[in-house]
Amino acid sequence: MDEFVSTYTNKVDAKGRVSIPAQYRAVLAVDGFDGIYCCPTLDRQAVDVGGNRFREAIRGSLANFEPFSEDHEFLSTTLIGESEILKLDTEGRVVLTESIKDYAGLGERVTFVGQGYKFQIWEPERFTQYREEAKNRLRDLRRTLGNGRRAAPGGVQ
Repeated sequence: MDEFVSTYTNKVDAKGRVSIPAQYRAVLAVDGFDGIYCCPTLDRQAVDVGGNRFREAIRGSLANFEPFSEDHEFLSTTLIGESEILKLDTEGRVVLTESIKDYAGLGERVTFVGQGYKFQIWEPERFTQYREEAKNRLRDLRRTLGNGRRAAPGGVQ
């Protein structure tokens, strides 16, 4: 598997460490990144996380803007300037920094959400609310796009 999939919730221990799900560690190992690259999400109170593929996606996004342009500066400030690289210990845990915990409102538990080339770290209750919002928006989108269209293979519409 070379993508981050599924959702996991893990406890943060007394030393501020949390175990990265084993499946996610396997993806990072295949990706060849030593640790995890973390930056604030652009529109939610969560943290985007990944390895080399995620960093390449950031570079690709930045390439859409003229270097030294205001938009390039805004994007690079958030996705690079506010990023952190955290190292995994031998048990597959990381220590969440205060800036990450403060930005995402993290406490005693965190939820990991796979998104293919990256994953996100959320405060569990905030993620539950976001997941409901996402499902509702997807239902609305499906209704809008589904009018007059045939079902996709497998019966998914």
